[in-house]
Amino acid sequence: MNIFITGANSFVGIELIKKLKSHPKIKIFGCDLSKNKNTNIHFIKADIRKKDIYKKLKNKIDIIIHLAAISRDQDCSKDLYECYNTNVNGTLNMLDVANKMKVKKFIFASTEWVYDNENAKIGVNENTKIGLDKLSSDYAKSKLISEDHCKSFYKKYNIDMSILRFGIIYGERFSNWSAVEAIFNNVKQKNNISVGSLKTSRKFIHIKDICDGIIKTTKLKNFNIINLQGNKLISLKNIINISEKILKKKIVIEEKNSKEPSIRKVSSLISNKKIKFKPKISLEQGLLGLNNYLKNKSILQ
Repeated sequence: MNIFITGANSFVGIELIKKLKSHPKIKIFGCDLSKNKNTNIHFIKADIRKKDIYKKLKNKIDIIIHLAAISRDQDCSKDLYECYNTNVNGTLNMLDVANKMKVKKFIFASTEWVYDNENAKIGVNENTKIGLDKLSSDYAKSKLISEDHCKSFYKKYNIDMSILRFGIIYGERFSNWSAVEAIFNNVKQKNNISVGSLKTSRKFIHIKDICDGIIKTTKLKNFNIINLQGNKLISLKNIINISEKILKKKIVIEEKNSKEPSIRKVSSLISNKKIKFKPKISLEQGLLGLNNYLKNKSILQ
């Protein structure tokens, strides 16, 4: 089986390739704009925004896993043209590649942010009705528009299609942190921190679990929408408490807006059952791994 991964040098791309390498019958092909950071893969430096990208692929491809995107909302807001050109036109180009190369499956990395905050606070799942008019984030809008293109593509060409709505990912990295890594580092470096509300909660998911979920979706047929989320809601207070435990220190917490927590209840029960998936890494395990990673980084620097 030949798998082509866009965004091969991304946080998810690098970890996904590591996991796929343990499958001896899989050949991995990847592309990115930056220099290759992976070993033992067939890599091309290519731009998903270019319509002729398919000409750079010389091998038969069975599955495309499309990860490449501008994924930080602030980056999308700064340059709307590049946001939509990369996230929407880039996806259209990759769908065109799938058609031209007669790919069997297309897996699209979307986001939980296609669920608007109002509905997410109440509780949402894969069957929740969503729409552009309820979204304020251009990043989320670009992903939802691309989801619609993926649906249309499936109806027209009948290629197996899975849309993966990623939860908020955390793990061992040194930049582009989620709240999990940022709070842990603040507890590590400071004696006091400030937050909006300690009750603010998300179903954070570890990078290794996200990649396990992606791999499981490669077996799906037809059209699917999959929520990839952590097991349970994790509050900022949870993150601080476990960080204090691991680092063996107590800090002073300033809570600026205790009465207005931001809570997103995104259910993945339907998806977990469909792909036979259950996240394995607890928050404590994830933070222990992050702590070791940051220590080693400091030593190397």
